[in-house]
Amino acid sequence: MSVLIWAALLSSVTCSSADISASAWGRQHCVSGYCVTLNEGEVTVEAGLCVVIPCSFRTGDGFTPKHLAWYKCEVSEPRCGNPIMIFHTNNSIKVQSGFKGRVSFLEPDLSQNNCSIFINKLKQSDSGSYHLRVIGELNGKPDGFSFSPRVTVYVKGLKLKPTVMIPTLTEGQQATLTCTAPGLCSGSVPEITWTWRGAGGTESYITGNSTDFKTENLTAFTQSPVSTLIFNPSAKHHNTNVTCMISFTGETITEETSTLNVNYYRKPQITGRTVIKEGDVLNLTCSVESFPPALIVWKKLSTNPNLHSGTYLYNDTGSATLTIPNVTAQHSGQYICTAKHLNTTVTSYVSVTVTYLRQPLIIGNTTVKEGDVLNLTCSVDSILQLLLCGKT
Repeated sequence: MSVLIWAALLSSVTCSSADISASAWGRQHCVSGYCVTLNEGEVTVEAGLCVVIPCSFRTGDGFTPKHLAWYKCEVSEPRCGNPIMIFHTNNSIKVQSGFKGRVSFLEPDLSQNNCSIFINKLKQSDSGSYHLRVIGELNGKPDGFSFSPRVTVYVKGLKLKPTVMIPTLTEGQQATLTCTAPGLCSGSVPEITWTWRGAGGTESYITGNSTDFKTENLTAFTQSPVSTLIFNPSAKHHNTNVTCMISFTGETITEETSTLNVNYYRKPQITGRTVIKEGDVLNLTCSVESFPPALIVWKKLSTNPNLHSGTYLYNDTGSATLTIPNVTAQHSGQYICTAKHLNTTVTSYVSVTVTYLRQPLIIGNTTVKEGDVLNLTCSVDSILQLLLCGKT
């Protein structure tokens, strides 16, 4: 691991020592030729994630390092009188059980002088101060050196939430939802669960594909698990909630809920009386169930497409009413409701009949001679009315 990569993770802090100098790794603390460089500041992280402790070291003349060990003490212990071993490069050495398998050494080659570790699947009980001990030989005899500078880690409750990405959803078109967990160290794979809450509060689990990872920074040790959910959206999914829940080790859970908006439409539905009397009011309503709301336009199929001045021509709320007061026979005919939804146009037709009755008209010679034939014709201009005249 290069110094340039780790330098991005470090910040300058102040420490007290007989020999302290600045370096690209933070602050260097030296005693009798033994030096350690690490961030002695406070690091605050969230439960379930991980923490990286960048570190480099140098030993005195005649000392050959064989192993490295990391210890944890309570923050309240200024001299770390009761440390617990959390990591040892010799796997046969027993470490504190709560840390076993959660602490990793980033550089197994001690000749690189890299003592950096990362602690995975953090728990709030991991809060404390951490310091390094180098074990080896001094002039051929077993020896070791513990460095006094410590890194203080505070683990707080998890507040970070996953990021849910939802593309444009259209009924009948397959879509992919993506849930990205908060950043954590490689090797820590949480359980990612998708749930869908439908109308009436009904909740069901949805199967997702949780296999991919994306790298968060150049160290390649901090990654984010990504779960993808592939499904076919329909109108029943519109305005419902989908939740991505991340379950880390130690019962640490975080989740994010998003509302689904699905583009869909249905065929226009026309309601209202289609047979009315002359002089009455024609009221026809065209409704379209859709998202987003469709733009509705009424038209009359005739040589004169212009409707009455009182006509309500269009509405973009998914419903439009055509109103014609004091209708006449000329308003009979076919009407069309056209609904434009995004790039799609759908139509419905309805036939309107206006019934009317005119004064009967009698045609014929009403003055004739006795013995001649009387011919009278009675005619009525009407639609759907009985003939209101008789033969004399």
